[in-house]
Formats: sequence, structure tokens, C-alpha cells
Amino acid sequence: MADDRLIVALDVPNALAGHQLAERLGDAVSFYKIGLGMLTGGGLALANELKQEHGKRIFLDMKLFDIGATVEAAVRGLAQFDLDFLTVHGDPHVVRAAKEGAAGSETKILAVTILTSLDRTDLDACQMRPGDLSELVAARAQAAFEAGADGVIASPREAAMIRTLPDAGNRLIVTPGVRPAGADLGDQKRVATPANAIADGADHIVVGRPVWKSSDPRAAAMRILAELNSPQALSPNH
Repeated sequence: MADDRLIVALDVPNALAGHQLAERLGDAVSFYKIGLGMLTGGGLALANELKQEHGKRIFLDMKLFDIGATVEAAVRGLAQFDLDFLTVHGDPHVVRAAKEGAAGSETKILAVTILTSLDRTDLDACQMRPGDLSELVAARAQAAFEAGADGVIASPREAAMIRTLPDAGNRLIVTPGVRPAGADLGDQKRVATPANAIADGADHIVVGRPVWKSSDPRAAAMRILAELNSPQALSPNH
């Protein structure tokens, strides 16, 4: 069985392209992320097909944010698709509403702390309060845990700090912004290698471009999986 610590992001234009990529990856990958970019291109249908017909795990990355009643209704509808993970923004009222909507399902609610494409300059432009970015991530993660989140989405650079929080013991840490050594960083600013992310406390890593832009996606995925099982993945990087 494939190592489900690797989640491959199907950040391709539509469900057809996503299905073709999943076919190329075959049994090497068991967990897929489908995000907003594919929502209007058949993303939910693809999620259902991969889950029900191919036995894959599904992470629906919607990053929901709205008033509580709307978030609760949206999550209740999405949970009917038997999803594994669903993201919402980490504001406590959003997390609480999402947990209400997911009640009775197996869907785990993951809270976004601060997007891995942002740095302190970006936060200043958004009028976010001053302070060290890592400390803000930790504070948002703790607030999300207190609101009932099953886990958080955070940069690999913050995984070790989050793992030490009082309520982090049995919560999930899922890290985008993971790039194998030598890979193009793309639009990510806070990155780490797969082995480093796992060593620092991540339960799952999300990798997109280094897999789907490769001339041989399956081989690219296998290299990442080998790194997840290397000695470097066993010892924290601090």
C-alpha cells in the first residue's frame, strides 16, 4: 500500500487532466489534494471517482471563510462526499462552524494558519498585526485547536513549533510548501524538503508541481517517497 504521508496536489486545469495524472501515478500515490482551481473543472466529480472507484484518500482544499451558518452549511454538503480532509481558514468561529457541519462524518477539518505563499511583507500589506511570522502561525494554530480543529495547514518551517503546542499532541499537521532538493520554489516562500518536514513533525506533506510538471510523475513521486523513508526524515532539524 502506498505511503499516505505524501499527498499529491492535482493542481491541473480540469478533472480530465487530474484523472490522467492519477492514472500515470497509479498505485504509487494513495492521497490526492483537489483545490479551488479545479472546482469549476469537475473537481468534486473527480474527488468522488478517486475515492469511490479507486480507493484513494481525498483532501479537498477549499479554505472556506464566511459567517458561521454559511460555513456550517457548506461543510455539511461537502462532507457527503466522504472526504478525508477539508480546509477552512483558522479563525475560531469558522473552525467551530465547520466542525458542526462535519458532525457525523469522517471528514477532518484542517485550519489554515498563514498561507505558505506569504511572508511578513505580505502580512503588513494585509494589515495583519505586527510580530514574528512563526509566532503568529503558532498562535493561530493554538486558537484553531482550541476551537476543535482536527489539524492545521502550516509551512514546514513552523511544524516543529506547532508540534510543541499544548493541544497539538493528537492533531494533524499538513505541510504544503514542500520541495525536493533542487526543485523550483514556484510561488512558495516558506519551504522545506520532504524529509525535513516529516522530521520536524508533519504528518503529511503536499507536493504539486515537482510531481505533475515532471516528465515522469510516477518516478518523481517515488523519489519523494524514498526521501520520506530516509534517515534524514527521522531526526528533527534543530
